[in-house]
Amino acid sequence: MIKKLLNNNLIKQILKFGIVGGLAFLIDYGVYTLLISVFDVYYIIASIISFTLSVIFNYILSIKWVFDVKKKQGVKEFIIFVILSIIGLILNSIILYLSVELMHIHKLIAKIIATFIVMIYNFITRKIFVEK
Repeated sequence: MIKKLLNNNLIKQILKFGIVGGLAFLIDYGVYTLLISVFDVYYIIASIISFTLSVIFNYILSIKWVFDVKKKQGVKEFIIFVILSIIGLILNSIILYLSVELMHIHKLIAKIIATFIVMIYNFITRKIFVEK
């Protein structure tokens, strides 16, 4: 049964996406924590910086390993990816802000919540718009 599930391409893709996403999360969360804890950077600015770094990492590994991108990425595909990432950044920032300012959730926990929600958005939109 497990072997049959692993032979399913979508399941493999989700597992790969999870690995890449986990590594990107470590980059995002690690840089975010470092910036707000050590350098006292405003949490939204810290999140924008850390999110951007993790998106770059995620893009490279997603194209090379996760999604079935048979041809070299062109300008159009890259622009689509950037637009989707900007939307993800905006969603992340809004969720983070609302969690911290309105729901009074600690900045580090709010970042985890925002990242989880945006991760779902990222998988769905990249599956639809990046993978052909």
